[in-house]
Amino acid sequence: MRSRTSILAIVASLGLVGSLNGAVASSGPTYDITTLAGKVASVNGTAGLQIRFSAFIEQQAEETGATGPSSGPITPTFVLSSPLDGTSVQAPNVTVNQDTAAAPQNETAIAVDPNKPNRLVAAANDYVTRTWTCPGCSAHGDGYSGTYFSNDGGKTWCCASNLNGSSQGTLIPGVTHLSGGPYDAGGDPAVTFDSRGNAYYAGLGFNRTSAPNTVAVNRGTFASGGLTWSAPTFINPTTSPAIFNDKEWIAADANAGSPLRDRIYVTFTRFIFNPSNGHYVQSPIMEAHSSDGGRTFSDPQIIGAPVIYDQGSRPVVASDGTVYVFFEGSTRLATLNSTYVVKSTDGGESFGRPVAVAELQDIVPLKNAAFRVNSFPAPAVAPNGDLYVAWSSQLNDATGGLCLPIANVGCHSAAVYSKSTDGGATWSAPALIFPALDAANRSPDGYTGIALTPSTHRVDTFWPAVAISPSGRVYMSAYAADVVSPWQTCSKAGTLPPPVGRINCLSLDGYINNARLDYAVANIGTGESRIVTKHPINTRSQFGGGFIGDYTDIAVGSDNVYHALWTDTNNKQTVVWWYGFQFVPTVINQEDVVTNAGSF
Repeated sequence: MRSRTSILAIVASLGLVGSLNGAVASSGPTYDITTLAGKVASVNGTAGLQIRFSAFIEQQAEETGATGPSSGPITPTFVLSSPLDGTSVQAPNVTVNQDTAAAPQNETAIAVDPNKPNRLVAAANDYVTRTWTCPGCSAHGDGYSGTYFSNDGGKTWCCASNLNGSSQGTLIPGVTHLSGGPYDAGGDPAVTFDSRGNAYYAGLGFNRTSAPNTVAVNRGTFASGGLTWSAPTFINPTTSPAIFNDKEWIAADANAGSPLRDRIYVTFTRFIFNPSNGHYVQSPIMEAHSSDGGRTFSDPQIIGAPVIYDQGSRPVVASDGTVYVFFEGSTRLATLNSTYVVKSTDGGESFGRPVAVAELQDIVPLKNAAFRVNSFPAPAVAPNGDLYVAWSSQLNDATGGLCLPIANVGCHSAAVYSKSTDGGATWSAPALIFPALDAANRSPDGYTGIALTPSTHRVDTFWPAVAISPSGRVYMSAYAADVVSPWQTCSKAGTLPPPVGRINCLSLDGYINNARLDYAVANIGTGESRIVTKHPINTRSQFGGGFIGDYTDIAVGSDNVYHALWTDTNNKQTVVWWYGFQFVPTVINQEDVVTNAGSF
């Protein structure tokens, strides 16, 4: 494995250590990059930089100072909620996670076995938020890597996560302390299948208050209808405070006719910091691959240079074994980020120079919402080699062009896609995935008898996903903020610090407008689209509205049936433990992961 020193030497030799609109400063504050919170502060404090850590890592950094357990059960004075909130996820949609203890699940990934279209593997950040006696487990609970599987096309799912400390449940083994591994926390999941029906799970492992972190890959095998995961392979684990590996994704060459059949590709973002003052330096995309079923991986290599201020990479593999890696990023001194793609025709041994698909304007938190967002790409490759990639960009309401300067007034977030028919050399102009939604304003709901004027805004669509069936059917999906409703807030005097304050409000305040989400699926070939959620999703639950994930996902099998997977909050569950604090049994709306299957 390459050390921090050699990676920095490679970057320096390419002439890439520099500034992005003053990104690498010679003076200014210093940051304690031994901690996750210090690294996040360094990136967020870098002037002119639009790239950020994944929302999962930012959320985990916020929990660094959480304490627990509490001395006794807390009885909430008020639990923020709305009479418009759902009480359960409605059929035909299915709640994938089986937990009922009000520990959240979010950030969704899903894959279909290429040989058995009814066999699915899904993944999510899976929180287990009570206290444990296991060695090294934190007092307040952590985020973990969770996985679920279905053998009946998504009608039912197995299983529940580790809720009592005595069984592995759905948690991926060998990464976090609770699952027998060396790291405090894990998550940010991605899943894939190879051509022989083996599943692979990629995720992060990290500590909050110390430097060690890694990208981990576990191999899953099915036997007698059950799924068993191997011990993890750690890709370039590091103890250097100057490096943090974030936002990985995984793809297998599942093409039976490929010369590189079943090779596994993992890409991720490597955040590099100045070890003397903690300043952010750059964040190139890294790639590693395995030809032995994930048991070992090549040394990670930088791909995409000179575009080295990057995030959100995803690899896809064409039927002839060509590997494409898409990511969001910019070169030094660029005004805007772009969606980029790099290509390898030799199994990841080497990659060509990056090709810009299109410039984008990074989306900002939606109007009347608080959760973090991003413009990371989601790609897929068709059986004939055509490439599709989708992302979200901030667009001008009137012109449909990029919103300049970036704003939420007169602009909105739009999920768009582009297509290449020549192996990624040239790309079509970005097109709207949901043109009818994009042309509409949000619908107001629930304002009767409330002294609040509904906020008018165009429908935002964001966090798109893409999947293409073996017959060439192209599905895309995304959230749509198509409803606005009143939300009663907690007064400043009654606001407790998190995590307790996310459930217990001491006194209520007035109403604000609150954007609610639906989930939509489109067939790009026919132009038909559907809203597949049955009740709008309120994002104000559990994390104070600040975190609902980083992405959504969709997969499609040889039967042309799609499986869309997103974070939903319409289930009511009873919370007893939340980050080490004990509550009297309290009903809240829970973040769960939910799927919808269909074909059109």
